This record gives sequence, structure tokens and C-alpha cells, in this order.
Amino acid sequence: MTRPTGAPGRGPRWPLLAAVVSLLGGVLGNVGINLLSELVSSALGPAAELLGPASIVIGLVGAIGFAVYAHQRRAGRETGPEPTDVVSTPVEDVPTLPYTAGFTGRDEHVRAVLDLLAREHAVAVLGRRAVGTSACAIEAANLCRADFPDGQYHFDLRRGGRRRSPRQVLTALAGVLGSAPPVSGRPDALAAAAAAIRRKIDGRNILLVLDNVDRPEQVRALLPPTARTCRLLLAGGPALSGLNGVVEHWIAEPGPDEAVELFAAAGGAAPAARVRRADPRTDPAVREIVDLCGRQPRTVRALGYRTAQHGWRHVDVLDALRRAVRTPPHQRVAVSPAAQLVTERDTAYRALTREARRLYRLMSLAPAPVDRPTIAALARRHPERITGLLDQLAAAAFVVGAPGDRYEVRPLLAANARLHLRDADPARSRVAAQARLTRHLARRAERHAANLTVLGSPPDREWSLPLDDDPYGWFDLHQELLLAVVRVPAGAAETLPRRVRRWWFRLAVALCGWLAHVERLDEWEQVCRTVLATPTADDRPEIAGWAHNELGVLRRRRHDPQGAAAALTLAVAERGRRGTAQARMNLGLALLDLGQLDDAVEHLELSRRHRSSADRAGHALTQLGLGAAQLARGELDAAHHHLVRAANTFRSVGDARGYAAALTNLVLVHASLGEHLDAAQAWRAALREYESVNDPTSRAAALLNAGATLLTSAPGQARAAYELLAESRRLREDVRPTAGLARTLLYLGDAAAALGDRADARRRWADAATVAEEVGDDRALAAADERLVPDVEAPPATP
Repeated sequence: MTRPTGAPGRGPRWPLLAAVVSLLGGVLGNVGINLLSELVSSALGPAAELLGPASIVIGLVGAIGFAVYAHQRRAGRETGPEPTDVVSTPVEDVPTLPYTAGFTGRDEHVRAVLDLLAREHAVAVLGRRAVGTSACAIEAANLCRADFPDGQYHFDLRRGGRRRSPRQVLTALAGVLGSAPPVSGRPDALAAAAAAIRRKIDGRNILLVLDNVDRPEQVRALLPPTARTCRLLLAGGPALSGLNGVVEHWIAEPGPDEAVELFAAAGGAAPAARVRRADPRTDPAVREIVDLCGRQPRTVRALGYRTAQHGWRHVDVLDALRRAVRTPPHQRVAVSPAAQLVTERDTAYRALTREARRLYRLMSLAPAPVDRPTIAALARRHPERITGLLDQLAAAAFVVGAPGDRYEVRPLLAANARLHLRDADPARSRVAAQARLTRHLARRAERHAANLTVLGSPPDREWSLPLDDDPYGWFDLHQELLLAVVRVPAGAAETLPRRVRRWWFRLAVALCGWLAHVERLDEWEQVCRTVLATPTADDRPEIAGWAHNELGVLRRRRHDPQGAAAALTLAVAERGRRGTAQARMNLGLALLDLGQLDDAVEHLELSRRHRSSADRAGHALTQLGLGAAQLARGELDAAHHHLVRAANTFRSVGDARGYAAALTNLVLVHASLGEHLDAAQAWRAALREYESVNDPTSRAAALLNAGATLLTSAPGQARAAYELLAESRRLREDVRPTAGLARTLLYLGDAAAALGDRADARRRWADAATVAEEVGDDRALAAADERLVPDVEAPPATP
């Protein structure tokens, strides 16, 4: 809503300030120089008498200079009338209906208000402050002037920047209409004055426009209207919603086309510049300019007027606003006149309390919706205090809610909030807030990531835990925020601020733990590459080593052992002794996938030696890798020893995924030793564990081992073996071909042959040969070719 141009405000106080400061400066300067003259009179003699008048002159000059500076600073912050203000009123203090000047757009809203006035007694044009409710209401009132020949009156209930009380409103109406004003502010006195006003206007065609209504109490005494021919038109904010007897019409910010037209119309009213610029209506830069302004009508008009007045190029204005919005918070950038104008003319923002304005600015640092605890940490305020501030911002339509009791700055106002942040908060304050946000998210993410292995359940499981105690639910709800915070520094020209850097890396580590747990491989890789892209990774090798280790594990999950070995080799070279244990273990597993058994065992043994004795889970992983490597080397007793120790440790620490993996490898050991009963018990236990673990690849391997073992040890169970192998094949459909898929098809053909279905068996063997050739598994290829020889029975299968 726009304040009328002619509305008188509070007079300037800078002359009084200059006089007071001048007087005080002169007196204090004279006293000080008298004291000084007594000390130096013995040295200077008569010359000391000249210091008295000089001190007065210096005091007066300094005081006047300070007063002028204070006035200029205050004037730069005040938001006085613009030449492009839509609503203009007569100079004299008469509540006549003003005319609009340069009103643009809003045709649909104006027609809707006119239609409501034709049949309703009381109409309210509602919207957030500074969105144009006043201009829309006054434009509609002017279009229907002829329908109210007995008078059209306009009352600004926020005249001079001060909200009028209910008694002041009724007193002003009574003075114009000739009725008795209220004798006090008590409810009965207000009701009596309102009744007198109703009797006075009954039967008269009068239009009363009450503008800038902030609170329902200001107009409640006048509702519901009972006069048959009088109309009451209100213009105000969301607080007026639900008034008795009032029909509401809501308006929002103008659309992109209307905002561009506002910008162009305001520029057309400006004095002609020396250089003629392109038509704003056809310049694509203007559309982005008005979006960066939040499409606030007053701001758009003011910026359009100044742009045309000074001959600014639209692309230069856009570039200045982009720099102010997109430059990272910890970097300093000069505030351009265009950006300063946008913040100065935001009357809705300045109507907020000081604490609400601060919270609005700080919330622009959050790139996604945030919950109340995070907002409290960001603003460093008590959660109960944050609740009240959020209610104020939500009522003024600065923030909106999101699922999970979260809030965010309205997307349309996000750039506007960043402009206010850069204008009002110094760099050190912005960095401190950014550090508080990152620290809070990192601590919560670490706490929830630590619970993932303990719970070991798939993310689609139904949970009865509170959201803050459910790591899957917490990560799912905040994943957009976490990914956005971690990706911010990607490609940054300089390192993160020292106060943010450590917590940012800890957040990245916790986030990768969750992404790996739920098999979000693409996002996992993006976070790792973001870490590698920062200069911090170049300065600290252990951080680069962590990222390469994560990439190596990721590539191994994608069945790329060659790429995994290359990344893990870099990780081993960059990480310290403690980090090398994990990297060497992963490198040993990658070398095992490549068939380099001796090198794999060497790295796994080094990893076991470097492990801390307190790292039980790490020791179990190393034992699992050693057992798999020694199984591949045919050292069955040693493999059995390591795998049993790994299984027991995993079970004691509650790691269901590791326990199932150890049992899966034990199936092969028992089958190779001829212990078919123990092998059957192991694969049944492994499959039970995989029912509670979201790991399709490992479950497919367990099904393959179970089907092959069952087919070898119990030929009469060929049907059960076929079903297990078919399920393993189904789990591998959506992944790239691997040696495991080739062996699954090979044994699936053997099971079909055992069931007497030779056609299905040959089809499976042919598919196995194709996959084995593609992935380079020579042993599986030779076995498939042998089975495909015509009129040759399939050799007995071996797991």
C-alpha cells in the first residue's frame, strides 16, 4: 500500500539537532581549552589567550559538520514520496477521494472490486503490505464516483507513518459527516459514535474509503454496515481477513508482464536522459530486474524512474543486482545505487520489527526450507522467540511454510532478502551466521548418520520413531537443504571462511554416509567432486584423500574395479596413517575384484595392522576382505577363520549388512569343504539378514551362492535352486553387466537343464557367454561355451 504524496509527515528535526550539537560543542570546547591554557600559559604566555576563540570556532565547525552528515545519512535512509507514486492527494487536509496518476495494470482486480461494490455494502482489498492494495482500491473508487453523488471520502489510517486508533478513526469520520465524536476510547463510547455515524449517512449515497487499515480494531466499530446506499471500501493487510460483514478481494504482486509495464511507465515519466535506451518492454534484462526486486510495485516504479532519469543501461542495472544477490556472503562487494534504491524503497520490510527484519535477512542464507531448531541456531535466539518472529513474518507474507514444520523465504522475495542482507549486515556478521547454520546441520547430520548402521533398515520402512530420532526421515526431509549447503562452494574462487570450512567438511562426510547407505550414487559422487573442486582439498591432502577414498568405494559399487583401484591408490598416497587403513582395505578389495590376489592380501594385511584396536567395525571389514581374498586363493581354513571372526564382530556391533556379507562368503567356504549342511544354514541366515538391509547387489550375490550351493549339494532341489537364481537375476536387471550376472545366468541354465528344459538352459548359457565376453570373465565364458556344445551334457556345477 502506498502512502499519499500530499500526506504531511513529521517535520525534519535536523536543524534542532545542529543547534543543540553546536551549542554543546562550543561549551565543551571552551571548557577544555581553558583547562589546557592554564597548563600551557607558562610556556606560551599571551598566545594562549587566542586558543579560546579558536576552540569555539573549531567546536562550531565540527558540530555543524556532524549535524550535516547525520542529516544526509538519515535522508539517504528515508523513503519519501517518489515522482512515480500512484496515489496523490490535495495539499489541504481534506479527506476527499484522491486521484491516481500513472496507474498501470491490475485491470482484472479493479473490475472485480467494482463488481463487488455494486452489490455489497463493505468490501476489503487485501494483500501484503506494499503490494498495491491502496492504488487498486482508489482506482476502483474513482471509476465509480458517479454512483455516489453525496460524497466520496478517503481516510488514511496510517497518515504520517502513525497508526490511528479506533477513537481517532471515528473522530475523523464524525468531523466530516457532522455527527458526534466518541467521548472516550471505551467500547461503549465507540459504539455510540459509530451508531451516530450510521444514522447520519443512512439514505445517502456515500463512499467511504478507509486506506492502510492495519488492525481490525480500527474499523470493527463500523461493522457490519447497516446503511442501504452507503458503501465502505477498505484497503489493508492480511490481518483484516474474516471481518464480519466484509467481502474480501485478495491481490498479490503483479505478474512479470505487469511488472515490466510498471517499470516502463515509470521510466516514461522521468525527465529525458541524454542517451536514449532500449524500450524496457522488449528488453529481456528488465524482466529479470523486476524479479530481483520481488516485483514490488513501489520498488519497480522507483527503479524504472531512476534508470530512465540517469540513463542507466538495463544490462548494467541487472549486473549490479546480480552481483549483490549471487556473490557468496563472505565476500565483499560494493553496493550499487540500484541495489541501494531497492532496499530503501521496501516499505513492507521497514514496517517489520527490528528482530523480524534480522531474521528475514538471515533466512536468506538457507537455500532450502529449514525447521525451527535450525532457524534458532541460525539467528542465535531462543526457539520460543523464533516462533513469534516466524508468525510475524508469515503474517506479512515474507516467509511460507513447508512440510515438516519448516519455513523458507518466499521464492519471489529470496533475491530481495539477499539484497537486504548485504545492505544491513557486515561481512563478519554474515560469515558468523553462515558458520552457525553449517555447524548446526553438521552436528545433527553426524548424529543421525551414526545411527544408520545401528538401525540398518531400508528407507521405505514404516517408522514409529519421532522424526528427529529417525535418521532416514531426517535426511529425507532435509536432503535438499544439506545438498545445497554442501554444493555452495563448488568452483569458488577462494577458500571458504575459516569459521565455516571445518563444519562444512564434516557435513559433507555425514551426508556422504547417508547417500552411500541409501544407494544415492549420483548425489554421492557430486558431493565428493565438490570437495575435490575446492581449494581446501589442495591445501589439505587428507581431505583430498577422503574424497578419493569415497570415489573408489563408489566406483567399486558401480562394478568399475579399475577406476576404483585408481582412485584408491590416490587415497592411499594422500591420507595419513589412520586414514590409510580404510583406504588400503578398499584398495585391497578393488584389487581382489581385478584378480590381483597377492597385492590384495598385502594391502588388507597392512590395513589390519594400521587399524586401531578400538575400531571393531573396521577390523571386521578387514577380516571380511581377508577371508574373501584367501577364499579366492584356495586357502579355505584361513578364509574360514577370518570370515567367522568377521561375522561374530559384525553381529556384536549390530551391523546387519556386514554380518550378511560374511555369511554369504561362508556359504562358499562350507560348500568347497563339502560341509553342505553348514552351507545351507549359512545361506538361509544370510537371506534372513538381507530382508532388513536395503542392499540389492549383496542380496543378489547371496542368492547366487545359495542357488549354486543347493544345485551342487542337492540335485533333487533343482526347482528351489532355479527360483533362487531367478530372483538373483531379477535383482541385477537394472545394473550394468558384471561377472556376477554372467555366473548367475550360467547356473540358471544348469538348473533349467536339471529340470529337463534344454531350450531354456541353452538360452541362459548363451546369455551368460555374451555377458562374460562383455565383462572379460574368461572362466565364465569358457564354461558357457563348453555347455553350449551340441549333444554334450552340462558338467556338474561348482559354486
